[in-house]
Amino acid sequence: MSTKNSQEEMPPFSRPYVLSMAGFDPSAGAGLLADIKTFEANHAYGLGVCTAITFQTDESFDGVQWIGTEAIIKQCDLLLKKYKPQYIKIGLIENMTVMLNLIRHIRHQSETVRFIWDPILKASAGFEFHTKVDQMLLKEICEELYLITPNIPEAVELGESGAAEMNAAELSKYCHVFLKGGHRADKTGEDLLYVKNGKRITFGGRPKSLFQKHGSGCVLSSAIAARLAKGADLEKACLLAKDYTLSVLESNVSLLGFHAFEGPEFNR
Repeated sequence: MSTKNSQEEMPPFSRPYVLSMAGFDPSAGAGLLADIKTFEANHAYGLGVCTAITFQTDESFDGVQWIGTEAIIKQCDLLLKKYKPQYIKIGLIENMTVMLNLIRHIRHQSETVRFIWDPILKASAGFEFHTKVDQMLLKEICEELYLITPNIPEAVELGESGAAEMNAAELSKYCHVFLKGGHRADKTGEDLLYVKNGKRITFGGRPKSLFQKHGSGCVLSSAIAARLAKGADLEKACLLAKDYTLSVLESNVSLLGFHAFEGPEFNR
């Protein structure tokens, strides 16, 4: 009896690959580990490139150690050569110059890959990663992106108007923008999708009974990436991702959410 176990004898791989470039959070509530869990729960196969090691729990943050650009590129090159993901989610990055260099390096290997950036400017425990945004550099980056997913405070920092919605509309000249509404003073949880062609789509708020979660922004952007990789259009991907994030928020009373399939929408 043959013991050969070649790739040809195995069943076809049924899940799309999605790559996360993000920081390592030991609590697994945010960052790379949360991204991978979200990809898997949304039926995509998660690949991971570590950009930073953070020293944190769900409640406290004690610092960050950045991974050098060369080491990040070495991780990426091996994965991209074999698996060829069509969507790459970017989380915590040392600075925007490093990010733009990484994007352009990857573009040389794949012109069709789509980047989704969750712009982490501050940890939920209060630690600030980036205090000043270079507007010219930001626009260069956004021209390379498919989607950016800021929350309200991040959108305020990413523009010059001082108003989240105005800044999101301005950024949508360069890429799609999903403005997360968890920090809204009114209509809590109402998200806005600014499509690059000028259309704006509103996604309704959330029940007041939901529990706050460490890393919920990471979960939402990663769920969008997974759903896009599975073939959903942008509006549908955002809707499914929002539903999935709500399921994580209501999964338990702690700051760390549970990841699992719930309901027929998630099994498609």
